[in-house]
Amino acid sequence: MRHEKGARLLTLARLLASTAEGLTLDEMARALEVGRRTVERMRDAVREVFPDLEEIDDPPTRRFRIPGGLDGVFQAPTADELAALRGAADVLEASGAGVRAAALRVLERKILGQARASARRRIAPDIEALVQAETIAVHAGPRPFEDESVLATVREAIKALKTLTFLYDGGRTPGRLREVVPFGVLFGRSNYLVAAEVAEGGGEARSWRLDRMRRVATSDRAGAPPPDFSLADFALESFGIYHDPPADVVLRVSQARADDARAWRFHARQVVETLADGTVEVRFRAGGMRELAWHLFTWGGDVEILAPVSLRSEMVEALRVSLKRHGGRRKIRPRTGVQGRVAGNS
Repeated sequence: MRHEKGARLLTLARLLASTAEGLTLDEMARALEVGRRTVERMRDAVREVFPDLEEIDDPPTRRFRIPGGLDGVFQAPTADELAALRGAADVLEASGAGVRAAALRVLERKILGQARASARRRIAPDIEALVQAETIAVHAGPRPFEDESVLATVREAIKALKTLTFLYDGGRTPGRLREVVPFGVLFGRSNYLVAAEVAEGGGEARSWRLDRMRRVATSDRAGAPPPDFSLADFALESFGIYHDPPADVVLRVSQARADDARAWRFHARQVVETLADGTVEVRFRAGGMRELAWHLFTWGGDVEILAPVSLRSEMVEALRVSLKRHGGRRKIRPRTGVQGRVAGNS
């Protein structure tokens, strides 16, 4: 128990040393999942060990931080932490996110470079053992486009609050020069810039595929997202990356797949209810009906779309196209190799 208390105090000290603006008592309590009285005692204990703990007035409350950071002895990484960092880099690289994977690998080298030689020697065998014992299950899907120069220019514009210009090979007028106010980047199956086009007089945020952007440059014109814009909320408006007007989605999952439905996340704000007959009803509000229909296709006949009508229509159309392609009795001719043999029968 004493060791656990010491570990929690060190965790609090690390939190206070890693923040620039400081933490309130309530923020500390939430981070450590303890009560306010408990975190007050922990703060006092941290002050005894780290007397440079700083108190900042931020009416109506106060913030605390350790401005000088912590000594390397207190910040030594563990083998589990470094293996997790390397694993995250492997996941990104396997999915095609090479730029972010490279950034994590550089971070790993920096962390190891700051660690003491004795600590590196101690944890190196454990890191390799964990890395060898854990691997990445690669799922089928598109490899997201990540060009280092494009991402660097987009990030530069976001940080400098400047507009971006580029030629866009998409939309109704492919190849036209666009100037946009960048709001952020959505990483996923495909990577998208979220921005509003300047030519439209400060229109609504739209998604622009990074792989369709050419000659990307930062302009000299100021451009910042609206103060009330939230990239997280924008992402939640759609099931995937296609943004269309949100609708109330209601799905009914069969009893045979009820356990899967209860453990599945269709949407971050979903409501899941088990009905009296053992089926499961899932409700959420989102756009992106086409991508949602594509996903529900994988559930086969175990999911019934109750609402909206637009989602049912997308599913019916997808089934119609698939049936047209595969439903007939078209004779499949065997492919032959270079010497006329049936492929695979060598």
